[in-house]
Amino acid sequence: MPYNGLALDRGRRSDADWLAAALDAGQILAYWQDKCLVAGGRPVRLPTTDREVVFLGAAETAVFAADLSDLDADTAVAQAGAEAAVDIRVLFPQLDRQEAATLAYARGMLHWTRNQRFCGACGGRTAAEQAGHVRRCADCGKLHFPRIAPAVIMLVESPDRERCLLARHRGARDYSTLAGFVEIGESLEDAVRRELHEEAGVRVSEVSYQASQAWPFPSGLMVGFRARADTEDVAVDHDELAEAHWFTRDEVRAQGGTRHDSIESYLVETWLGER
Repeated sequence: MPYNGLALDRGRRSDADWLAAALDAGQILAYWQDKCLVAGGRPVRLPTTDREVVFLGAAETAVFAADLSDLDADTAVAQAGAEAAVDIRVLFPQLDRQEAATLAYARGMLHWTRNQRFCGACGGRTAAEQAGHVRRCADCGKLHFPRIAPAVIMLVESPDRERCLLARHRGARDYSTLAGFVEIGESLEDAVRRELHEEAGVRVSEVSYQASQAWPFPSGLMVGFRARADTEDVAVDHDELAEAHWFTRDEVRAQGGTRHDSIESYLVETWLGER
């Protein structure tokens, strides 16, 4: 699964002496406004920086990430010796598995860092600890940790399992599977049932887990399910969805492919491969 399987060793976050030495000999990925700074189509590695960095982990060398978002775009690109700031999902086709996972992880951590400068409890300024994986409020002492937002994504089968439900969101051109965030007080399976009924008017009782995917865009965890509808009744909410229909396997293939960096592709392709 894309962005899964990050192999970096993150176990030395509290070893200040080791981190200082590793920073001198490691590599620092550069970002601006959630975009990776690149040159020649490849991510830029800064030789050094006086900026706050986040330790991502160690493989052959230690890997850190730095955020240049306080600069304007042209200045950030120039300071990093880059050519452009590019969304990681655009880079994905030319990245190997580990590099994609590392770049996505860096993006998520820097996004959290940039948005946790102040304490949500008292408004005080926070400072980094544990190599950027914890932020402590200077006023009330509250510790802030990176949070993830779990979401469910589901391939819904018709009662006879011969068709699947795809929807077109408002403002979108293509059809896709349905998804939604998990709310407080519900299980993952309950979230599947609620989202399908709220958005598409579809009732399902049979829900089975398929796979999960790291999705740090900026802080998601996608949990994939297969669900079987009780009936073929569909009634879209016309709030998030414009329309939803049942498609045969041949009709899904005719729609074209899904994005191959998303768990949606796995869910759809798995279903297409079944008789």
